[in-house]
Amino acid sequence: MCKLLSIGIAAGLLAVTLHATAGDPEYPVSAIAAAMKENAHVVKRLEEVSVKINDAQDVRYTHRYVKTILDEAGADDAEMIEQYDKLREIRSISGTLYDAEGKVIKRLKQSDIRDVSAVDGSSLMTDARVKIHRFYNVVYPYTIEYTIEMKFNNTLMSTSWQPQDDVDCTVEQSKLTVEAPAAFELRYQEYLYNGQPVVTEAKGAKVYTWEVKQLAALKDEPYPIEFYRRTPSVFVGAVNFELEDYKGSRRSWKDFGSFVYKLNEGRTTLPDNIKTKVHELTDNLKTRNEKISALYKFLQQNTRYISVQLGIGGWQAYDATYVATKGYGDCKALSNYMKSLLQEAGISSNLVLINGSPNRRTIREDFPSLQFNHMILCVPDVKDTTWLECTSHIDPAGYLGSYTGGRPALVIDEKESKLAFTPVYGMDANLQTRSITATVDSTGNVSAAVVTRFTGEQQDELNMKTHALSREKLLELLHKELDLSSYDISDYQFRELGTPIPSMEEKIGINAHNYATVTGKRMFFLPNLLSRNGQKLEEDTLRRSPVRFNYAYRDIDTVHFILPAGYKPESLPAPVAISGKFGTYTASILVNGNTLSYIRKMERKAGSFPPTDYPELVKFYTTIYKSDRSRIVLVKN
Repeated sequence: MCKLLSIGIAAGLLAVTLHATAGDPEYPVSAIAAAMKENAHVVKRLEEVSVKINDAQDVRYTHRYVKTILDEAGADDAEMIEQYDKLREIRSISGTLYDAEGKVIKRLKQSDIRDVSAVDGSSLMTDARVKIHRFYNVVYPYTIEYTIEMKFNNTLMSTSWQPQDDVDCTVEQSKLTVEAPAAFELRYQEYLYNGQPVVTEAKGAKVYTWEVKQLAALKDEPYPIEFYRRTPSVFVGAVNFELEDYKGSRRSWKDFGSFVYKLNEGRTTLPDNIKTKVHELTDNLKTRNEKISALYKFLQQNTRYISVQLGIGGWQAYDATYVATKGYGDCKALSNYMKSLLQEAGISSNLVLINGSPNRRTIREDFPSLQFNHMILCVPDVKDTTWLECTSHIDPAGYLGSYTGGRPALVIDEKESKLAFTPVYGMDANLQTRSITATVDSTGNVSAAVVTRFTGEQQDELNMKTHALSREKLLELLHKELDLSSYDISDYQFRELGTPIPSMEEKIGINAHNYATVTGKRMFFLPNLLSRNGQKLEEDTLRRSPVRFNYAYRDIDTVHFILPAGYKPESLPAPVAISGKFGTYTASILVNGNTLSYIRKMERKAGSFPPTDYPELVKFYTTIYKSDRSRIVLVKN
């Protein structure tokens, strides 16, 4: 992930990592109220995040927190992880381990802290490092205490305070204080926080304080909205900020975008040989879209994604000459390089900040800040905009897919940066159409020829796998995915169909052993061979989170069973049809001679729905779950 764009996340982790507390150094578990243990694996006893802004390039963070780990399920919360680099420095770390009675077992030694590079598989070089420590204790419950002091040499990062780390974490007390010079303007946004911060003044400074107590555990609800919208959370940042020699403002998205523009300005100069190549590729093409596609294909064939994150380079794109010479770059560098290629061809484009995390299809629109972890490119036109994912080597020009499609983004412009929404791939684009011809023999074995066409977001994962994995690995994963008790795969093929909205065709030959159960003269089997829905939701009359589905899709299955000689249907499942605000589902069976045809169609809509709609969702999925497992009974003549 690009460091530039992970800054918002890093700040979030930092701030959550900057929570602190003060108080008695002993924390007996017996002092925890029963209500704080209910549905919890971790109890945050005390926490305090202290942020002191001395000036625009000197910010001090102190995080002291105390957590009681109640059982093994909460053990992962005992690990302390802090990242640092040239823009943020860890000044000190201290820690203590207590037993259930609150007695000290061990104090942290600096030699116990692991200090490792944060280089990942896609990074060539990075100055980011991570300090890691964990008190390994297997006697539960126990308590850990850490204090981390850090210094930041910029005010670009915003602080996030989220006392509750997860649904199974309760909080006895947590406090955030932010101190800044009186003339220093702060901007903050609150979620589920009762009231306003307490503001005091002292010695030319203002101190803002937020505090919560006695937060109960939350339920792990299916299809929730972002966690920070479900628990008290606060985001704070300087309205005017600095990053090295660059100054910016988060007063509006327009202002924030201007800062990003300046950060990457003047980096589009191409070497002469690449300029010549651009004209060779585009001068004889007639349309704008043909030129975009030709240059995008050139980018895909001649560059690869490798991240180089050093200092401010984690937020600033390497110039076009660097990418042309090296043949690689991160999302910022590749997007800037594509912008440079288009510019040479006389086509203007804009860099775009976006969040590609699977569950981050919204942003805090009223809080301009780095809430992004990725950069793409858009090519505006009078009637339409072409969006380009410049790190992909497999997608056609104009397709973003599930990674960056259907979410808000910041389009960077010198004067008019603004939020926009990337293309939404609806139900008609996200298809899975499956046709199966299956022969059932008299012993219950089934041989099936399966042909499936995936389009849009439904093909994204398969497409990625087929380009990244060997055939042996693909077959290994396929064996894990098929919901059949005993079977062999006799054939496996796939191909890309070259459509504007990407689509793939997959062919599988399957021999399922004893798929049907034979008892006396009767045979029992499920007509839904491969598309049984595994979702069975529990009733919940106290649902708190809205229900969110990020994308819409349509699945259509047609299975033709050739029945064994001498058998005919004795009992068939009744047709099922259900329709509502979440989608539609139908299933029916037709018999023609010795051929039994099962036809299933499921459509699920996208969107956010109020918690009061959850009972209807339970009914929707329960109906599908039961129907998908309805059996056919054949009887021998």
